[in-house]
Parts: sequence; structure tokens; C-alpha cells
Amino acid sequence: MIIQLIGIALLGFIGIIVVIDIVPIFRDWLSRIHIGRYQDKQIWNKSITNLGLKWLNTTPKIKVTDNTRLVVIDMLKGNYTKSAIQHWQEASLLLGLSEYLMNHDDKEVQNELRKFLNSKFDSQGQWMNKPVHVDGAILAYAVMKLDFIEIDRYKQAFDYTWQMIKDHVGHDGTVAYRKFMKGYRYVDTIGFICPFLVSYGLRYSMDECVDLAIKQIKAYDEQGMLEGHHIPSHAYQVDQKLPLGLYGWGRGLGWYAIGLIDAWNELPSAHKYKSVLEESVKKFAKAAITFQQDQGSWNWTVTRGESRPDSSTTATLGWFMLNASRITDISEDCLNSANKATNYLMKVTRRNGAVDFSQGDTKDIGVYSMLFNILPFTQGFCIRMMNSQISYKVV
Repeated sequence: MIIQLIGIALLGFIGIIVVIDIVPIFRDWLSRIHIGRYQDKQIWNKSITNLGLKWLNTTPKIKVTDNTRLVVIDMLKGNYTKSAIQHWQEASLLLGLSEYLMNHDDKEVQNELRKFLNSKFDSQGQWMNKPVHVDGAILAYAVMKLDFIEIDRYKQAFDYTWQMIKDHVGHDGTVAYRKFMKGYRYVDTIGFICPFLVSYGLRYSMDECVDLAIKQIKAYDEQGMLEGHHIPSHAYQVDQKLPLGLYGWGRGLGWYAIGLIDAWNELPSAHKYKSVLEESVKKFAKAAITFQQDQGSWNWTVTRGESRPDSSTTATLGWFMLNASRITDISEDCLNSANKATNYLMKVTRRNGAVDFSQGDTKDIGVYSMLFNILPFTQGFCIRMMNSQISYKVV
């Protein structure tokens, strides 16, 4: 009798494991039926924006593991998802929706954004849960882009973020990705911190913040780029100046791109660093365009035509190209590139408005996910790019 009960319990446990494994696979298959049917950009914009708004306060948890079998074990160990990656996911949605509000007086969106802010900050404008990693700076930057709120209300959180970034500065005067890895510089960090540093520094008259952002970018230009092609490695070792990980990791190009173009955007035209960054924008734009695929995407390894297209790379580089098109010398090529990226992203959007086929979370330098699915980060940059196209009247 006891053996029978044990057998029944074991079968039940196996059944649960099978269901947990199969349900996500079946859900993805079902969601991809009739994918890519969007033809009208305005309809596509409405669809991706509505879903992005829904995700803002219920951001989907993104898998850390690449396992598709026995995922219950990862869940029990706490290795299935992690909260650290939520900051940049949430920031992207916030950035996209703030761009949407530049063209729409939408009270529902404003109310959802206020709800989000109230969940992150206390009555004094300080973080409820203070970020300990530099990933948090991109979320602070996204808050600073909301023009319908009193931004200075959150100055305590911005001040804390600046101090947290300073705590990550290494002996070379640039910012590390993590305190316990101060010997390395990651390309991700450019996207995480540089737009915030420029925006914060200009708003509160702190030149050292702007100086640090420019130093971070220029150091990567000098130490982390592939000579002759100007695409970044995933990271580099500070003292020996050794490149680490891939040259041409797609989302790495995306992190560099948004850190560079948003920092450039924030600088007024007469600022001493405007022309410095503009040269970097032109150089990188010309390099990145050469790796864009004919259908408009960039692959997860941009240098290999055989690798899979990555929507997160395509959305971030599309945003970069759209903004870089304001520079006369490269305007036509960049605008054409941005339009091709938009057309591709429409083709990989699910019926419910979710942009599909983004590379999953990176595990370590040189250890990249082989799962491609939805990603709030991608969703936010699609919203941001599409609504910026409306602002530029290029739709």
C-alpha cells in the first residue's frame, strides 16, 4: 500500500514537472500563430504601446536559465528569474511610454506611470528599494524623461544613484559593471549610466557627472573597439587592455548605441562635448549599418549572417539610427536603416502586440543565451522608436 502511494505521488510529481516544462513551449507556439501580420505602422504602434503599458506595472519575469526541461529545479533553486534584470526592462518601457506622451495627451498612460512611480519611490522622492548595481541608473534616467511630472521631486533618488555610480569607479577613473569586478569594463555600462550622468549633470550643474559619461564612452572607443570596424567587444580588462567576449555581440552594440546617442541627445548644441560625441555617433553608425541584414534586422552576432536575428539588437540600433539621422553627413543612410529596422520588427510581432525573438539574458562574458522570446526591453525601444518617428514626421 505504501509503495503504491509512493508510486502515485511520484507519478504526480513527474506529471507536474512535465506540465511546467510543456506549458511555456505550447504558449509560445500558440502566440506565434499569425505572427507578423501588421502592415500599418499606426496600428502596430497602438498595439505595441497598449501591451507595453500593460507590462509596465506587471513586467513579465524574464528567464535567466536557458533550460527548457526540468525547469522546476531552477525555480526551486531560485535560478529561474532574478530581479536585477528588471531595472533595465522597466526603464525601457518607461522611455517608450514617455516618447508616446510627447505626441498624445493620454491620461490613462499618465495614471499608469504615476502608479509605477508610487511603487518605486517614497513620499520624499527616495528609492523604496535602493539599487546597488549600476543597472538602476537607466531607470533613474527614464524617470527624468517624464515631462508631465515634477522631476525634482525625485532628486533624492537621483542623488543616491549618482553616489552609487561613484562607488563603482575604478582606479582608471571609469565605472565598473559590478563592485567585485572593478578590473573589467562592460559595454552594458555605457547604456546603463551615460544618459543619466549627462541628464543629471546638466540639470543640477554638476560638470563632473558629464565628464564621467564622456570619459566612459571615449575609454571604450579607445580600448573596447575592434580596430578597423568600430564595433565593441562585450568587455575589456582594464590593466592589460585585453578584449573579452565577442566582438559583435548584438545587444552589446545596442547598449553602446543607446548610451552614446542618448548622451549626445541630452547635450545642448553649444556644449563642448557635443562635437566629440557626434564624431563617435558618425563612426559607429557607419560601422553598424554595414552589418544590418537585408530584411532589416541585426543578428545576435552581427558579424555572422548565419546567426539568428535579434529583435533587441534591432530595436536599439533602430532607435540609434533614427536619432543619428539628424546629422546631415549620415542622415539618408541612417533614416533608411531605421525604416528597415521598423519594417522587420513589425514582421516579428505577435497578434497581441508583443515583439518576439529577442535574445535571452546573458549569463557571463562570452556566455550568451540561445533562447529568443519576448523581452520588455525590446518592447520599450520599439515604442520609443515608433513614436519618435511620429515626432520626426518620418512615418
